[in-house]
Formats: sequence, C-alpha cells, structure tokens
Amino acid sequence: MVLKRLMELIFVGALAFSAAAADIVVRIAPPRVVIERRPPPPSRDQVWVSGYHRWDGNAYAWTPGRWEKPPRPHAHWVAHRWVHRREGWVLVEGHWR
Repeated sequence: MVLKRLMELIFVGALAFSAAAADIVVRIAPPRVVIERRPPPPSRDQVWVSGYHRWDGNAYAWTPGRWEKPPRPHAHWVAHRWVHRREGWVLVEGHWR
C-alpha cells in the first residue's frame, strides 16, 4: 500500500515537472495588447478576465476577454502575460490568486 502511494506521488511529480518544462518559446515579440470594450457583466459577482495573444504555432491569435465567476471569495485575476527570456518570449498563463 505504501509502495503504491509512493509510486503515485512520483508519477504526479513527474507530470508536474514535465508540464513546467514544456514552455513554448516564441522568437517573435507579441503584438500590443488589444483594448477591448467590455460588455456589461452578467452578474455582480463576475470579474473581467482580459483577453491576450496566444501563439497558434504560426502566428499570434487574439483570445478575447470574458466575464468569469471567481472560484472563491476575494480571489482576483492575474492576467496572462508574455515574458522575455534569453531564447525568446514565453506566455505566463493567467490564474486566480
């Protein structure tokens, strides 16, 4: 039983490491952020999640913003952003904090 649990933890750790190591590096700088017009919120408890440029393998494509309900009270959205590294540009995914 203990060995099975240990194997599960090792497997989960390997998955987490491989996901973190799988950053896609883009050599072309991202375009300027699109200024979006926000539609009215569907309800008072929804937060605006801003749009961002994603890399589709050949070019940048705009993903529009949306209203979303936070997963817990007092959570706030940290927007997607492109970070410059030595090799090029890497997208840091948006997330709830």
